[in-house]
Amino acid sequence: MLKIFKSRFSILFSLFTLYITLSLLLRVGLLLYSVHNIDFTVANIMKILFLGFSFDITTGLFFITTYNIFLLALPKKWIGSLLDKTFTYCYCFIVLLLMYFSLMAEIPFWDEFGVRFNFIAVDYLIYTYEVITNINQSYPLPLIIGILLILIVLSFYLFQEKKFFLYSFTNKMPFLKRLIMSVSLLILTFSLGFFLKNNWADNGNNLTVNELGKNGVFSFFAAFRSNELDYGTFYPTINQRQAYLVLRKKLLQNNQHYLSKSNTEILRETEGETLIRPNIILLTIESFSAEFLKSFGNTQNLTPNYDALSAESIFFTNLFATGTRTVRGMEALTLSIPPTPGNSIVRRPDNQHLFSVATIVRNKNYHPYFIYGGDGYFDNMNNFFGGQGFDIVDRDRGNTLSEDIATKRYRIPDSEVSFENAWGVCDEDLYKQSIKYADINFEEKKPFFQFVMTTSNHKPYTFPNGKINLPQGERDAAVKYTDYALGKFIALAKTKAWFKNTVFVIVADHCASSAGKWEININKHHIPAIIYNLNQKPEKIDRLMSQIDLMPTLFGYLGWDYNTALYGKDINQTKIGEERAFIGNYRTLGLLKGDIFTQINDRKKTVQYNFDQKSGEMREDQFKNSELTNETISYYQTASERFKEGKMKEIQK
Repeated sequence: MLKIFKSRFSILFSLFTLYITLSLLLRVGLLLYSVHNIDFTVANIMKILFLGFSFDITTGLFFITTYNIFLLALPKKWIGSLLDKTFTYCYCFIVLLLMYFSLMAEIPFWDEFGVRFNFIAVDYLIYTYEVITNINQSYPLPLIIGILLILIVLSFYLFQEKKFFLYSFTNKMPFLKRLIMSVSLLILTFSLGFFLKNNWADNGNNLTVNELGKNGVFSFFAAFRSNELDYGTFYPTINQRQAYLVLRKKLLQNNQHYLSKSNTEILRETEGETLIRPNIILLTIESFSAEFLKSFGNTQNLTPNYDALSAESIFFTNLFATGTRTVRGMEALTLSIPPTPGNSIVRRPDNQHLFSVATIVRNKNYHPYFIYGGDGYFDNMNNFFGGQGFDIVDRDRGNTLSEDIATKRYRIPDSEVSFENAWGVCDEDLYKQSIKYADINFEEKKPFFQFVMTTSNHKPYTFPNGKINLPQGERDAAVKYTDYALGKFIALAKTKAWFKNTVFVIVADHCASSAGKWEININKHHIPAIIYNLNQKPEKIDRLMSQIDLMPTLFGYLGWDYNTALYGKDINQTKIGEERAFIGNYRTLGLLKGDIFTQINDRKKTVQYNFDQKSGEMREDQFKNSELTNETISYYQTASERFKEGKMKEIQK
C-alpha cells in the first residue's frame, strides 16, 4: 500500500487520504458537539462511522477524478514536464481549496441548521450577493481566507517534505499499469456514485444520527438533483377518491358548505354575521421562537413590547410553524396550505394566480402590499407575491419581475435607510415603509392589506447602535432589537388617523432553530401569534393550530362571508377534537393531532409518536392509528396533487 505513495499516483492518493482523514475528524467533532441529541447504541455508532466512511470515500474519489484522467492521458515522455507540474500544482491548489472550504463551511451550517449541506445550501449558492455579504458580516472573512491559504500552504509543505511531488514527477509508470490503476479507480468512483444514495442515511428516526452518517459535499449534490420531490413517487398514498372524501370531511367548518358535490372540489362558502373591513397589517417576524417570550418561560426580558401587546390581544399560545424557513412561513400565511415536499411553493415555477389570502382580500377591494427590507428577488419572493396580486416594496437591486406579473414595484430609497446589512434594512426602517404606504392608502380612502417581512433577527444579528443594552452580533440582542423596533412601530402607528381601523397580525415565520433528536422536533416549531387592535376583549387561544389557520381565524373575527379553497380553518369554527397542526422539514412531513404526531417521509414510511408538549419528548407508538394515518396522507397527497395539476389556481374573481 505504501508503494502507491511513492508512485506516479502519489499526489492523487495523498489528496484522497487527506480528505478522508479530515472528513472523519469533522464527523467526530460534530458528533461530540451534538452528543445531547444522540442515542448511543452500537447500531447508531456503526451507522455514523461506516456509512459515513462510504460517503467520504465516494466524495474523495470524485475530488480526484479529473486528476486521475490526466495521469492516464498524459504520455509517459511528458511526465515531469512543465505541463505536468503546472497542471498538478494548480489542480492541488483548487482541490485543497474546495476541500478545506467545504469542510470549514459545514461547521457554521451545522451550528445553524443541525444538518449536513442540503437544499438550503443549494439555494444559498444561487443568491451569492446576500450570502457572501452575510458571511462577510457574520464572520471575520479576511481571517477565514487567511486560514484557508495557510492550510493549503501547509499541505503543499507536507507533500513536499514527504516527497509526494518528487515521486509523481519522476516515476515513469508504464501506460498499462496506469491504465489498470486509473480504470479501476474510475469504475469504483462511478459505481459508488451510482449505487450509493444519500437517503440510505435516513433510515432512522434520529435526525442527528442520520445527518452524521452523511457527507456534506455528497449531500449537497444529492439536494441539487432532488430539489423538488414528487409526492406520488416518494411518499405513501391512498386511493384518490378516499383521500378527497377524508379531506372534504376534515376541511369543513361549522359555518361552511361546499359549492360543488364533486369529490375533488374543495371550494366552500363561508357564512359571516357582520362585515368589518379594517386595514390589515400582517407582520411576519424573522426567526421569532415562542421560547423568547416571557409568556413561555423566558426570564431575560427580551420581548417586553410583544409581551405587553399579547396581553391586549387575541393571543394564540399553541400555534406551530409549518416549516423551518422564511419561504415556508410565507407559503403558510398566504396560501394556507400544508408544507408540500421539496421546495416551498414560493420558490417553484408556475406559482402565479393561486387561490390565496390575497384572492379573498382583493375580492373585498383591499390593496395588497408585500413590504420587504431586502431585495425580494431572493428566494423568488417578488415573483410569488407579485403573482398573487401584491404590489412590491423592497430594496430592488435591479432584478425584474416576470413579464406576466402586472403589479407595481416600489424601491425603498437610500434616503430612507438608516441602517442596512446583508439581508436588508433594519426593522425600524422597514416599519417606516409600512407607515408610508398606509398613509398613502388612507389618503386614497382604500383599505389596505400589508404583508411585512422583517430581517433584523437574522445572522449577522446587526442593527443600529444605541438602541438596546446588548452587544451586536448575538441572537438575544437581535431578538431584543426586533422587539424594540416593534414597540416603536406600534407607538408611531397609534398617532395615525388610520390606526383605530387597522388590525395587526403579528406572527413568526419560523423558529430560531429546529435541530434536535428527532427528524421533526415539534417544540422547535412553536411560535407566538397575536391579533392586536381588534376592538375585542383580549383572550388566549390555547387550541392547537398551525400558521395556515391564522388568517382564516382573523376573517372569522371580522365576520366575513367569503368563498375559500384554503386548507386553513377558523379555529373558532372548528369542532372540538378536530384541531391539528401541519409541520414539515423539506422531506419529512407530519400532522399533530392531540398528543399523536403522524409522520411520513420520502421512503414511503409512516411513523406515529406520542408527543409530550411540556418535555418535547416523542415516543414511538407501536399501535398505529390508521384513521390518523389516512388523514395525514390525504392532506399532503391532495395538496401536492392540486398544485402539480394546476387546481390551486384562482377560481374566484
